[in-house]
Formats: sequence, structure tokens, C-alpha cells
Amino acid sequence: MRFDGRTAVITGGAIGFGRAFARALTAEGARVAILDVDVDMAERTAAELDSAIAVRCDVADEDQVTAAAAATVDRFGGIDILINNAGLHLTKYNQPFGVLSRSEIRSLFDVNVMGVINTTLACRDAMRDRGGGVVLNISSMAGYMSATPYAVSKLTVRGLTVAFATELAPDRIRVNAIAPGLMNTENALADLPRPMIDEFVYERQLINRLGTMDDVVSAMLFLCSDEASFITGETLKVSGGYPLNF
Repeated sequence: MRFDGRTAVITGGAIGFGRAFARALTAEGARVAILDVDVDMAERTAAELDSAIAVRCDVADEDQVTAAAAATVDRFGGIDILINNAGLHLTKYNQPFGVLSRSEIRSLFDVNVMGVINTTLACRDAMRDRGGGVVLNISSMAGYMSATPYAVSKLTVRGLTVAFATELAPDRIRVNAIAPGLMNTENALADLPRPMIDEFVYERQLINRLGTMDDVVSAMLFLCSDEASFITGETLKVSGGYPLNF
């Protein structure tokens, strides 16, 4: 199995992409620490899996992140993979900056940007002590084509991917990102009107279907594996060809 003996930390791992990542990695032999503010849901997800623990963690809180990394090392002996998946992404964050309150914008950037910084730095030493590792950040296609607070936060994630790939290279830590497009997830479909979804899929994408969890999971497994050992500092678009169809 590709990840036998390796330990992965997944932020926002209780539901959605995070839970799908945890299931896929444990199926490939990894041990997983599921970090989430909703520890009850994280515990339910961990209970479904082999070799998984749940840790309550708000990625915006540096002390909680440091404690979560230490708990993972204490339980599993080290960290090999970090997936920065936690993020705020409701439609309200796709409004102009002037519409949102400063506190809402600050909360968004505390999670989507500072969360990536906090967890990456908290896990760095443990990964270096194992001889290297992988950091995978979850960005978004919104970071290419939009100027809302959410989009800017995901544009910043792409920048952090390049910055950390450079800074952590001496530690033999690779850093990449995935930018999902429109996905067939409960949150996305509930958040958008159907005509907008159809226009996006049939007019803007080259592949005329909604993306799926499996599309993103497959990209994650590749980028976290030794098959991608010569790839760092990159953001992989998983978007059905969007935004090429213009």
C-alpha cells in the first residue's frame, strides 16, 4: 500500500473532502489524525477508520495547532503528510469586501490563510525529523477568476504553496496545492442556484459534468505519494478545463 507506515494530519477532516481524504489514506495504509473544531463529528469519522484519532483544533489558534501536532506525534511517532483542508467557504464570503464586516473578513483570513501557516509551521519539525514529508494545501478555482474575500484567501493559499515549497525544501518537504472547480458536493449544490451550476458546467468547462469527490481524492493521493516526488510548489487545477473554455 502506498502510505503504509506513514502518518497524515488532515485539518477540517471531520466531513466533506477532509473525511474523503482520511478514508482514502487509511485504505492505503496510513495512520490519520483528524483535526476539526467539531470534535464530536471528528470522533465519529475516526471511529469508522483504522488507525485514526480525532483532535479538537481550531487552525486559527496557534496554541491549539501546536498541541494537535504534538498529540499526533505522541500517538503515532511522527508526521509525514499534512493536508491543509480546513476553510470557510460559504456564499457570504463571495461578496465584495465592502459588504462584509471587518470581523467576518478577519475570521475568513484567520482560518483560510493563517490556518495554513499555523499548521504547516507546527508540523514542520516532526516532518523534518522523519527525513521529509508532504504538505498539500486546498485552494480553489475561485482564486484564479474572482476578487471576493474568499477568492483572495484562496489566491493567497497558492502563494503560500510557493513560499513554503521554497522555505521547506532544505527539510525535504514538498508543498503543493489542489484547486478544485465546481464539485458535486452537498455544500456546493445547496449554496448555488441550479441555473448558475448548469451555465458553469455547460458553458465554462470543457468537460461537461460536475466534479466529484473522487476527482479530488485521486489528485490528493497522487500528490501525497512518492509518484509525485519531483513535484513541488505547484497548484493542480481539478476543474474540468475551467477556465480554458472562453
